[in-house]
Formats: sequence, structure tokens, C-alpha cells
Amino acid sequence: MHHLISLLLVIIGLHVSIQTFIMDSDPDINRKNRWWLNVYYGTNWGSWGFKDICPNGTYAAGFSLKVSPVEQLSYGFWDDNTALNGIRLHCVDPSKGFSSSYENYASVQSEVGSWGQWTEIKWCPSGFLTAFQLRVESSQGIEDDTAANNIRFRCSRGSLLEGDGTAWGEWGYMSRTCEGKAICGIMTQVEEPQGMRDDTALNDASMLCCD
Repeated sequence: MHHLISLLLVIIGLHVSIQTFIMDSDPDINRKNRWWLNVYYGTNWGSWGFKDICPNGTYAAGFSLKVSPVEQLSYGFWDDNTALNGIRLHCVDPSKGFSSSYENYASVQSEVGSWGQWTEIKWCPSGFLTAFQLRVESSQGIEDDTAANNIRFRCSRGSLLEGDGTAWGEWGYMSRTCEGKAICGIMTQVEEPQGMRDDTALNDASMLCCD
């Protein structure tokens, strides 16, 4: 009987340890009322990456972009530009107050392309990011494709923030607005390097809303 009790205690302890690990390793397990914002006009090369989510109790108040320079790759007879390669969200705790810049923040990002440099952070003057739109170039046939070029975010108090991306393509419509507090996570669709074929890097993005 004592051996049975000991075995049960070991099993229970192992179960608790596993549950604790799951709680600690999944950053969004304690965030309630989550839903995705999508825009449905991104191009469709590449695969969707992992989701990355702000720490509990924080929300995205700023962003930065990874952008490749114009004419980044040249193969003699044609140039291969990838434009927007990555989007990074910067998350802050609302209990610490609002500012046009922050010293303490956490950064999250999904898949990122191989080219370019990160731009300076753009912050909401106050509030958080609550909606977004993409600038996307549609398929160019035999010519160079760049896919997603830039992004805009709307802040919760009405301000618009435009990234320092490139200018190919057209702006699509703004996503619907978060019904909860703000954007709290991101997932991106990125095409892996294509060698001597046409590269596009980031094609589409989805933003996660949290209460």
C-alpha cells in the first residue's frame, strides 16, 4: 500500500512538473480573449512562421522594420529586391504610463527574411497599436517581385504610424480594430532564399489582439 501511495505521489508530482513547464513555456497561455487581425491581400509566397507574443500584461506600443536597401542584389541583367524582410513589435506595461519613447520594453517577432537592416523604433505618442495595413506589390510576372514593402499601424488614440519601408506596390485597406486592449503578438509569412531565382522575403502578416 505504501509503495502504491509513493508511486501515485511520484506520478502526481511529475504531472504537476509537466503542467508547470507548459505554463512557463507558453507565453500566451494566460492571455484571454485572443483573436487575429488579418488583411487578406498579401502575396502568398513562402510559409507562415511561428507566433510570438508579448509577455503577460504588456501590449505593443511601437514597432520597427527590417528593410533591404534598393537594388540589394544584382545579377548583371536584373536586380532582385526583397523590400520588407521583418516586423518587430515592442511591448510595454500600461501600468507604467504612456510615453513617446520607452526605456523598458520587450520585443517580439515572427519569421524574418535574410536581408536588410532594422530601422529605428516608432512609438505611439500614447496608447497602443490596434490596427494595421500593408503596402504590397502584386505579382510582376517575369519581372522582379518584392511582395510586402511597408506597414502602417493605427494607435488606440487615433495616431497613424508609417514604417520606413520601400515604395513599390499599393496600400491595402486597414485591418479591423482590436476589440480588446491592443495588439499583443505577431505571425508572418516569409519566403526562404531562392538562390538565383527571385526573392521576396516577407509576404504577409497577422497581428494578435489581447484583452
